[in-house]
Amino acid sequence: MARTGRPRAFDRDAALHTAMLVFWERGYATTSTNDLSAAMGIKPPSLYAAFKNKEHLFREAVGLYERTEAEASRRAMDEAPTAREAIAALLHESVDRFTTEGKPRGCMIVLAATNCTADHESVRDFALRCRARTKSTIKARLDAAVDAGEFTADTDRLAAFYATFLNGLSLQARDGADRAQLHVLVDMAMSVWNTSIGPFVSV
Repeated sequence: MARTGRPRAFDRDAALHTAMLVFWERGYATTSTNDLSAAMGIKPPSLYAAFKNKEHLFREAVGLYERTEAEASRRAMDEAPTAREAIAALLHESVDRFTTEGKPRGCMIVLAATNCTADHESVRDFALRCRARTKSTIKARLDAAVDAGEFTADTDRLAAFYATFLNGLSLQARDGADRAQLHVLVDMAMSVWNTSIGPFVSV
């Protein structure tokens, strides 16, 4: 059926991108609908008509972040020839993303919904599932390497270690840590790979 009524007087994709940046910078709980509509340049009724409500807009914004901002890190991991190089590529690419000039620092998925109260339980759980996917993606890459005979490892612990470290990089970036310093920390974290700490890995 053909859509009736007046067409939207704004670019929905551009408005969604703006909302992503607002949520990324301020977080879900401290961002109001009025904040969003002002940043997006639309009236609240238009925001509701296009995105239903604040939570739905946040979920769409996270989806946009995953498809755009986070894609380079996943691609770097997928294209690396070995599991160790894949994890290093993920972390180094993430450092570059977390410290890009002109954009909020850190990871939106890690930072935007960590302070949600019980009133926003569904948002908190949604963000938790998004963060869990990152760990699962890391583990899947490690499992594939184990299946290929590249090495043997406790991939659960190894994935948990690097996912936790990745989240820490995000917080450090938000706190203003220097990009070069964060890359040094990544190199330190990768030195764990073949040490007796754990031990995680046998080659």
